[in-house]
Amino acid sequence: MQHGRLYFSLVLALILLGLAAWLTLFFRVTGSANRPVSSATASAGPAAFPLAVAFNPPALEDAPADNREAVLLGYKIMTETKKYAGDYVGNDLACTNCHFDGGRSKDTISLVGVAAVYPHYRDRSGFSTDLTLRTTDCFQRSMNGSAPPADGKIMQALTAYYQWISKDIPIYADVPWIGLPEMGKDHKPDAVAGETVYRNVCARCHGGDGRGTDIAPAVLGERSYNDGAGMNRVGTFAAFSWRFMPKSAPSLTREQALDVSQYIHGMPRPHFSRADAAVKAKPAGEAK
Repeated sequence: MQHGRLYFSLVLALILLGLAAWLTLFFRVTGSANRPVSSATASAGPAAFPLAVAFNPPALEDAPADNREAVLLGYKIMTETKKYAGDYVGNDLACTNCHFDGGRSKDTISLVGVAAVYPHYRDRSGFSTDLTLRTTDCFQRSMNGSAPPADGKIMQALTAYYQWISKDIPIYADVPWIGLPEMGKDHKPDAVAGETVYRNVCARCHGGDGRGTDIAPAVLGERSYNDGAGMNRVGTFAAFSWRFMPKSAPSLTREQALDVSQYIHGMPRPHFSRADAAVKAKPAGEAK
């Protein structure tokens, strides 16, 4: 009789332990399914499963009918800036001088996918900026001019253009072709050596005085970018030169690119002033 009671107690205990284990597992699984994802988990996800993006900018003519005119105008502003936004340009440059084919080329400072990575934190401003503010910087600094009104036809066309050429690229995806490479600190730029590089390689397109020719823009002097532009940084100019110069046949070494950048950096150019940019602004009208 005592053995029977003991056997029954053991069986009951095993059943209760099994039930407890099942309930624990059930609530753990269902709880995690309904629990909000933590920031740590969210950040771990893309790292474990990176988003694959392809460089495949859509044809401009394929833009939606109700937005096609704006997209095409945006491209014209990029490639013929003085013609389509001349009231806001203070030098002889065009957007396409840095963003070849209006930023649609991979072998340039590409703009394909830029609408997927902005708003974006910028050290210069100390906060996140959207594409309108980023474009404002380009007009005021690289173009040594003033920014078109944010709600005007020019800026809105540029925004439509950025959006269209970024089609099918997920928001905040890692877009590997955007930006310029770091040049490293293992070579000290030498302006004297850079002058030789300029005379031997760059002058044939940009002119002996650096003030531009029919086939290449000014890289110094009053008709070039001002000292507030990104290209006025030795590392930025060097990275651009090393990656893309001479155009269509880049051949500079890292050392040569850094040297010629140091040489160009020491040459005269316009001074950037926010007060001057504000005076230049034309809020009442748009360029035709």
